[in-house]
Amino acid sequence: MHQQSPTAGPVQIVTITPDHKFILDEKKLKEILYHRRAQGKKISLVSIAGDFRKGKSFMLDFFLRYLRAKNQKEWIGKESEPLKGFDWRGGAGRHTTGMIMWSEPFIMSLPNGEEIAVLLMDTQGTFDSNSTVFENAFIFALTLLVSSVTVYNIMHNLQEDNLQHLSFFAEYGVLALDAYHTSPFQQLTFLVRDWQFEYETPYGFHGGEEVLTNRLQIRPNQHHDLELVRSRLRQCFRKVNCFLMPHPGLKVTNRREFDGRLEDIEKDFKTQLQSLIPELFRSDNANFVKEINGEQITSTQLFEYFRTYCAVFASGELPSPKAMLEATAEANNLAAKAVSKEFYTRAMEQHCGGDRPYIHPNQLDALHQEVYRQSIEKFRCARKMGGEEMSQTYLQDLENELAEQYSNYKKHNDSKNVFAFSPGLLEAIWLGGINFIFMFAFWLCFVLLSMWLYTKYSGDHAEIGEYIDYFADVIWIHGFHPVYSRCIRSAMRSVLGHTKLE
Repeated sequence: MHQQSPTAGPVQIVTITPDHKFILDEKKLKEILYHRRAQGKKISLVSIAGDFRKGKSFMLDFFLRYLRAKNQKEWIGKESEPLKGFDWRGGAGRHTTGMIMWSEPFIMSLPNGEEIAVLLMDTQGTFDSNSTVFENAFIFALTLLVSSVTVYNIMHNLQEDNLQHLSFFAEYGVLALDAYHTSPFQQLTFLVRDWQFEYETPYGFHGGEEVLTNRLQIRPNQHHDLELVRSRLRQCFRKVNCFLMPHPGLKVTNRREFDGRLEDIEKDFKTQLQSLIPELFRSDNANFVKEINGEQITSTQLFEYFRTYCAVFASGELPSPKAMLEATAEANNLAAKAVSKEFYTRAMEQHCGGDRPYIHPNQLDALHQEVYRQSIEKFRCARKMGGEEMSQTYLQDLENELAEQYSNYKKHNDSKNVFAFSPGLLEAIWLGGINFIFMFAFWLCFVLLSMWLYTKYSGDHAEIGEYIDYFADVIWIHGFHPVYSRCIRSAMRSVLGHTKLE
């Protein structure tokens, strides 16, 4: 992993306004996803969602501590060290609003040695007194759609309402499965906080699997809607698991001055943290890298998905599963176009960018043709959703944008050629030169005539007058007199010739 900068911190990427509208801050999101350490790399986005005031940000800071520790065994930190990172506090009122992402990616290596960028995202707590049904659905939907691993933070037990919140996504998932034959969502981890029945079911993933299996079991005479959610849930998510977490202790929940020090947290909670978090960030987990339509995506592509999904929710109403599927197809094509365009830009910048020297136009055109061909091929080879007609639309857009970029590169390259002159410039130089010669001759003659008159009538500096006379004789004898003689002879011949004819 690479060292994070001291200025790294939480950044608000989605804001909920007082009138319950949301605003995606594309500039801040782009700064994160186009970060120099993330560019060109595949991405993993681990997020946490759930009801408000249930310790999501508190838990996320332990995720952050694990990633900062760079896989050290003692990653959990010192007993007296305060917990810092994402803002959190105790109390009953809502703290986190909108969606917040850590400003810099963490770099991890896959088992094959390939580096990926890992991002953390915190979300607004749902179902408080200030949130609308649409807000809750939007936050939860966007979290599931863009994340590779979603931690669903719930309290005390896995209940029926927790499953019902997923019913909309189950319906969307079935449509996606039918259309593209791949699960649209990756990993969903139910994190059950303050588990009270350890004497029946142990903490951790093992106990969580028992609870999950029991809750997802389809029983005789079960209502059709309940049965449908259960049957679709494991279909739509490639991996669904559950972790039972103990209570962190009364010092955590009852003390206003609690600042996250491990010495104030119960031993069982710390033990289970060290079991949960390394498992969530296992790089050999097939679901750790973000995939859409069966293809692992980069941070550049994820930016396009964010923009498109937010545009679908901009109406203020929950879109239908079919509309969400169409939006995913659109974002998929936009992402493929963005990757191809980024490839073209990066390749051209290496050869004719701002700091590169001038290259011959023929060489630039040959470079463009080759990079253009590769960019178009890259788009065509990408797995795309929405059918051939939609793909052709975005291919045409890509071709137009690359042509416009090439035109800009040509102009920029021409501006570097110090020996290149435009016809207008040549004309200006030519006319300006002639004007200068005539004006210089005029003023020279005027000055010499003035000086000659002065010497003749004043008698002063007679030698200067003599030099001017000598200079005038030379010009007359060797310059004007021969021309004058030829003109006179030519005129005489012309007059005599006309006389003879008459």
